[in-house]
Amino acid sequence: MSEIRLFVTTTEKQAGAILDVMSGIFEGEDYAIATMEIDEKRDVWEASIYMMADEEKSVRSRLADALAADFSDLPIEREVLPEIDWIAKSLEGLAPVRAGHFVVHGSHDRDKVKTGEIAIEIDAGQAFGTGHHGTTAGCLEMLACVARSRRIGNVLDLGTGSGVLAIAAWKLLHVPGLATDIDPVATRVASENARRNGVVAGLTFATAPGFHSTAFGAHGPFDLVIANILARPLMKMAPQLVANLAPGGSVILSGILAEQRWKVLAAYNGQRLKHVRTIWRNGWVTIHLTK
Repeated sequence: MSEIRLFVTTTEKQAGAILDVMSGIFEGEDYAIATMEIDEKRDVWEASIYMMADEEKSVRSRLADALAADFSDLPIEREVLPEIDWIAKSLEGLAPVRAGHFVVHGSHDRDKVKTGEIAIEIDAGQAFGTGHHGTTAGCLEMLACVARSRRIGNVLDLGTGSGVLAIAAWKLLHVPGLATDIDPVATRVASENARRNGVVAGLTFATAPGFHSTAFGAHGPFDLVIANILARPLMKMAPQLVANLAPGGSVILSGILAEQRWKVLAAYNGQRLKHVRTIWRNGWVTIHLTK
């Protein structure tokens, strides 16, 4: 449905007075009210109120009655505002992110994918992870490194968010994967993103608030666990995470500020995991460990 702007064009002084009238009669209602200078030299201003199209008749009638006493000579004009996809608008300034073999891009940048790149299309939405954050990009880069160094038979993406890492793992390795999140909205969004990227089989998405979920036992143990969460929960879940890791398996951890890395390493060293490599990106680190 279209949005409508009703406005009165007048002087700065009168625009201020009309704004006061609008504020009085529509107080407590969900309408945006504003004044705007149109022509500085000629002292031309507009006092405006914004509403949805189906509210225009009622708003216009109330406004006309309120202005009749002092501003009856000023016509109430209207403008139909263009419908804007604000998500698409916000993505216009986001360039594709390249990490390892991967390029993560929005639907507006499909033509920027180069030959030989593994493309993952993720638009901004209700779940974390468009690839622009240092943690997501670090995980993608580390995933490419781990894939070159060892054989991986299955993958767990813990805290999947938008699903970008699970999708990347499947596109690179073509092995079964489980992607979990504590947020059912994230799980749904991740599943939709997988289908958008042509992944219709091989990935399972599950809402799992903890390792007691039956999904982990049904799909594990895992040759590779990717967990891009935060340092504190990563440390807390270290014993359970490692318990779901196959012998010789790898762990990629991120969501860790640079100054937190030693505490996270200590927690996983305590579970007999060996540090292999750390990637630094924009104050965040991504850590690779093996069992």
